[in-house]
Amino acid sequence: MKLFRRLLLALLVLIVAGYAGVVGYMYFNQRALQYSAQGEVFALSDTTLTAASEVLIATDGGAVNGWYAPPRPGMPVIVYYKGNSKSFTEESERYERFVADGYGFLAFDYRGFPASPGEISEANILSDALAAYDWLDAETDAPILIWGRSLGSGPASYVASQREATALLLETPFLSAVNVAAERYPILPVALVMQDQFRNDLWIEDVSEPVLVAHGTADRTIDVTNGERLYARAPNPDELWIVDGADHSDLWDAGIWDRAKPFFDRSLNR
Repeated sequence: MKLFRRLLLALLVLIVAGYAGVVGYMYFNQRALQYSAQGEVFALSDTTLTAASEVLIATDGGAVNGWYAPPRPGMPVIVYYKGNSKSFTEESERYERFVADGYGFLAFDYRGFPASPGEISEANILSDALAAYDWLDAETDAPILIWGRSLGSGPASYVASQREATALLLETPFLSAVNVAAERYPILPVALVMQDQFRNDLWIEDVSEPVLVAHGTADRTIDVTNGERLYARAPNPDELWIVDGADHSDLWDAGIWDRAKPFFDRSLNR
């Protein structure tokens, strides 16, 4: 019996030590696990965006690199907050469509992503996001539309809670980053150790702009329930667009731009 107790105690010690080791590893490496900031930076000259220019925007303690194209007279401009992977320059197809339909745009890499040197953190991403919005607001008198995709739903929701834009579009958003982490690692105390939590669930409550949330039922990165619950918290909800069978990166091909334009028109005419 004593041997059994000793073996059981030793097993418990091993389990506790192993669990503590996993938690410690995730704590000290969490940003490397959370962000996917590698990718090629494509040249503006390789696109059809002849009216766009490269811009450098000063932020609190650094700077970010982006592209800006002014809108046609009487049209709005989109500030686009990119997702978690690669560089904003990889999404030139989107910007080309924006410009072809008369919209202006500002897109950029947060600090620590391929086109912008610096350290990745929630504080830096939110600072970069505000700086980009304020730069655009000073640059143009056109109505500003906020578009946040995936990780970009965090800075998009935050900026919309702090500034007066015309509309907020959230593509495959999370309720919060810590909620996604808790869903992915249910046995770990992520709420206690996660530094960059991106609390969209709190920020959305201070968003006065009309909100469109777009999500896919087959999203394997951020479950569709995140978008549904976030939309339910919006004070000024306009539309919840759920695409059956769409995964995390499918909404552009599924026609989100054709869904966005009527939403922007409704918001401009309010």
